[in-house]
Amino acid sequence: MQTSLEKDRRSRLAQMQAGLASRIERHTRGVADCATPIAGLTLFRREAPARPAVCMVEPSIVMVAQGTKRLLVGGEGYAYDAERFLVTSLDIPANSEVIAASVREPCVGLGLRLDIRLLAELIAQAPEAPPRERSLQTSVGVGSMTPALLEPIARLLALLDEPAAIAVLAPLIQREIHYRLLATDQAPRLRQIASVGSQSHRVARAIDWLKLHYTEPLRIDELAARVQMSASALHQHFKQLTGMSPLQYQKWQRLNEARRLMLSDGADAATAAFGVGYESPSQFSREYARLFGAPPRRDVEALRPRGGPSNVRDRAAKQRPPPRVVSRSDQMKTPNR
Repeated sequence: MQTSLEKDRRSRLAQMQAGLASRIERHTRGVADCATPIAGLTLFRREAPARPAVCMVEPSIVMVAQGTKRLLVGGEGYAYDAERFLVTSLDIPANSEVIAASVREPCVGLGLRLDIRLLAELIAQAPEAPPRERSLQTSVGVGSMTPALLEPIARLLALLDEPAAIAVLAPLIQREIHYRLLATDQAPRLRQIASVGSQSHRVARAIDWLKLHYTEPLRIDELAARVQMSASALHQHFKQLTGMSPLQYQKWQRLNEARRLMLSDGADAATAAFGVGYESPSQFSREYARLFGAPPRRDVEALRPRGGPSNVRDRAAKQRPPPRVVSRSDQMKTPNR
């Protein structure tokens, strides 16, 4: 039986979420995914349930103001809605699906990229160290939404209607959001990934290296030495946190970049295969079909929209890896003042 305090909390959350959903709906009319002038903030809108789609999820908080979504990582499913937010602490390949959405009540929400350096700074400023937590088995979690967290998120979104204030106020609000996250039930996950020397932090450094060097041959011993782990420990913790081995992670990156090259640049399968590090086009085709469910040519033809080449470029751009990856060690450096 709910207490009156819990009923009040849920009622307040529902009111705040309704206002947030209305604002996101207004900014996403006619588009599925929307970048914003606020660094790291994106909006999304889905008007029908959708089967799982391959995606790369960076360290972020994702929340739904209306509807329900689910992220599938390593065979595990993480459903989230207006009362539960998703948090990811590593760059991980995943599948995202929409469970509840309609034209009348679209699934709308936002994603906010996490600043690992800022989390580390806030953790260092804590008046007392939290008790040592057990090592986490995954880099994905679902947390309970709180009014204290939702309120600064709503204020950040409101800045979209006040663009002149974004440069000054957005960094302050984003700092508060990170602070509030460290008071939620997902704080242990965030503390581990931001703690220099932890196994999670070492895996994050390995991922950073793989994102920059995915076309090169992968030697596990060398990668493990680079992040100061044994080869067996790297394999074990990498798979626990990402749902795949380092070699599978590299293969996923190669295949998705090859898909982008064929979609946006018009490359044929062999050119794309060699461009991402494969030495055998036939091996590339087999692994491509295993991941995407169809051979390269058939898959690309199915993805090409009938509306014209501009949509092809837009779709491919969403899969393009970031041009530059900041290493975890760089993120931890305190800027000169």
